[in-house]
Amino acid sequence: MDLRKLRYFVAVAEERHIGRAAARLHMTQPPLSRAIRQLEADLGAALFHRIPTGVELTEAGRTLYDDAGSLLDQADRVEARVRATVGPATLAVGSLADTAELVAGRIATAFRQRRPEVSIRIHEADLADPSAGLRAGLVDVALTRLPFQDAGLRSHVLHVEPVGLVVRDDDPLAARPSVRLSDLPDRRWVRLPADTDQVWRAYWTGATAAADRGAPMRTIQECLQAVLWNGMSALAPLDQVTPAGLVTVPVTDRPPSRLVVAWPANHPSPLVRSFVRIAAKTYHRAGTRSG
Repeated sequence: MDLRKLRYFVAVAEERHIGRAAARLHMTQPPLSRAIRQLEADLGAALFHRIPTGVELTEAGRTLYDDAGSLLDQADRVEARVRATVGPATLAVGSLADTAELVAGRIATAFRQRRPEVSIRIHEADLADPSAGLRAGLVDVALTRLPFQDAGLRSHVLHVEPVGLVVRDDDPLAARPSVRLSDLPDRRWVRLPADTDQVWRAYWTGATAAADRGAPMRTIQECLQAVLWNGMSALAPLDQVTPAGLVTVPVTDRPPSRLVVAWPANHPSPLVRSFVRIAAKTYHRAGTRSG
């Protein structure tokens, strides 16, 4: 069986939509559709039904999907074992700020079960590097948040979270049901480091670079404490745990924050592919259960 087509099949099965699967695979829809049709021809069975919202698995498709993950993992393990002849298998995983707390536990459990022979090295990045070490070549794969300048990287969205404005509970905005940042030109915002990715800075602060004041903040806790002690403003995911005395007000003119697994676009290793697939499947199953 063609492993490339099988990877395509898994993406369509998990996204339940050809367009979303194509975007996930960083390809256009026509070659993806052709690959799926060829796989169906190879197997002599229809794998998907078309429905108004996309596609759904046929009985044959469900049978293939049940075993596809283990087939792909086995292929990656064979390749990894060959590569491991030059040394032990180690994967460097970057983590940004709160992402380790939010997703690492669930992914770590699943990864240990599937790849117990792999040693994981964690690199925790601060807010100045949303690539969590990928840009500097410090890690093989990263758990982080979009948006940032991601040219040369690929990513898969694990979770989407609305964002809010973090203020003290005695702030006039604290009692509002929601706010628009475009209506708040005079707030005092926490400052990110000067070398922060510009796309990331523009998303997570309502201030222009020229309007930044005070010492730069490199961690989420530094930002939250600046709000608590100095009455500054910050942005955070709505479900961010904050100290007593702070309130998070929903922001209506920012798109949601996307929690992602990211990796280099060029020639990812079998271990990286395995990590990405396990992370994606873990969150796909979690979403299916919660929905």
